Amino acid sequence: MGWSWKLGKIRGIELRLHATFVILVVWLALAFYRQAGSAAAARGVLFILSLFASVVVHELGHALAARRFGVPTKDITLLPIGGVARLEYIPDRPKQELFIALAGPAVTLGLVIVLYIVLRASGLPTLPSATMQAGPAWGVFLAQLMWVNSTLFLFNILPAFPMDGGRVLRAVLALRMDYLRATDVAARFGRWFAFLFGIVGLFYNPFLVLIALFVWLGAAGESSAVHVRSSLAGVNVGRVMVSDIQTLSPNDTLDAALQHVLGGFQHDFPVVDGDRVIGVLTQRALLTGLAKQGTASKVGDSMEQSFRVAEPNEPVQAAIARLHECRCRSLPVVRDGTLHGMLTLDNIGEFVMIRSAIRGSVMTRPAV
Repeated sequence: MGWSWKLGKIRGIELRLHATFVILVVWLALAFYRQAGSAAAARGVLFILSLFASVVVHELGHALAARRFGVPTKDITLLPIGGVARLEYIPDRPKQELFIALAGPAVTLGLVIVLYIVLRASGLPTLPSATMQAGPAWGVFLAQLMWVNSTLFLFNILPAFPMDGGRVLRAVLALRMDYLRATDVAARFGRWFAFLFGIVGLFYNPFLVLIALFVWLGAAGESSAVHVRSSLAGVNVGRVMVSDIQTLSPNDTLDAALQHVLGGFQHDFPVVDGDRVIGVLTQRALLTGLAKQGTASKVGDSMEQSFRVAEPNEPVQAAIARLHECRCRSLPVVRDGTLHGMLTLDNIGEFVMIRSAIRGSVMTRPAV
């Protein structure tokens, strides 16, 4: 995730801090300081950090549950709205997704129970207002942490993407219906909750409007991602790749590459020596070369010599993961050292749109 820094690793899972989280902590520290001085600012920051430590534990619950089913976790990133555990993929088996989705809220509920037991064992009230009158400062701190975690637990189990409750709903529905349809139903619930949050937020709490936007985008994004995976299931690279492509040699000029760009729709060009691909001239490399060396410079001086490739018979989804890893727009498709075509994000998108349109046509066609 961009604009984030690595803090370390927990159980082999990378923990990252997003820049917006730092901005939130600084803003809250200034707000507490202006309201009640430096001591209040220190207590406020400590509470926020403790709360987000609870969030990290929550996300670790998801990650370790996923690991049980052989699903690795890329990283956990702390954001102002909470934490995000990025799994390599979401299992298509409903029972596995149900277990993973419930693991996070179960950990949060466990924290609430532990804090409640500590307060009761210490003879302190569990309500923060009562603790302020009759208990020490650490008691107030623990009571507040318990109730905020209780709120997070209730919020997370709402049946709306991208909260855990939305994934639980999808998993339960997928036990009785098609996974794609279950996702659409769960996403629809998410949009309803987003609309409700937005309406309430307009009248009572503007922060709910931000949450509404987050839920709406999360529901739409999850539905879109599942539709893409469904459209590409069982499809190999050779079916989606562009076979009619322009190639360049390392001795061609950048001016020749520029003419190909202006005369067609291709942006990235395989650079070949005979039948062998030796580099890729990307659009970014072309523009950089034009700016630094001019149109008469050679393609071989600007091309990228370290590049990823795809094979015609491999699944498209595996190649898409490679595209995301290298942050590329395209991959040369090579078999036995010979170039067969190019796999581009644009062409993948067009394939998904066409297949979705065909599916929609079949679904709406009247029965004979």
